[in-house]
Amino acid sequence: MLSQEAFGNKIKELRESKGITQIQLADQMMVSRSTIANWEAGNRLPDLSMLARIAKALDVETYILMDELRQPSEPPNCIVAEDSPIMLRGFVHMLEEELPGAQVCGFENAEGVLEFAHANHIAIAFLDIELGGQDGLQLAKKLVEIEHKINIIFLTGHAEYKGSALDLHCSGYIMKPLTPQKIRTEIEHLRFPVRGLQQ
Repeated sequence: MLSQEAFGNKIKELRESKGITQIQLADQMMVSRSTIANWEAGNRLPDLSMLARIAKALDVETYILMDELRQPSEPPNCIVAEDSPIMLRGFVHMLEEELPGAQVCGFENAEGVLEFAHANHIAIAFLDIELGGQDGLQLAKKLVEIEHKINIIFLTGHAEYKGSALDLHCSGYIMKPLTPQKIRTEIEHLRFPVRGLQQ
């Protein structure tokens, strides 16, 4: 069930911050004023094709509106990519302990990560830089193309990649071994805030 009230409140907040009326927004979007009024009141939701038009008219990224359509109780997705199955299990367990409000999924390869990313919103991605012959830096670039506001945290034993990681404007860089304290430090300094994340 979509969060109609939260979505309506966000539309109204964005419209008012631009200093435009419901009629002006309706004219920009080529819809009726009552359509805008129904969205803002939480009586109706636009279809997916209309979201891009709303975002363009309000000069925001579509993901901002999509976030409002998620149920507040829906946990944010956190993924970890590590090619060692033993280490991956440990990382997933540690992240579940440190981020009880998140849904944590582990992947041994880039293909699995990308398949998941195409079907789900990912809030935080912990990526090994060397994924069994695959390039974690390239994977990060592809994830950003899919999800512009994703927090990428590199998890690696290779300090020499830090400059390349920073060039990608990642959220963080953790040197292995992963520890609860290192997780907490990175989560406190996320580049993009994550709603529903508990620590």
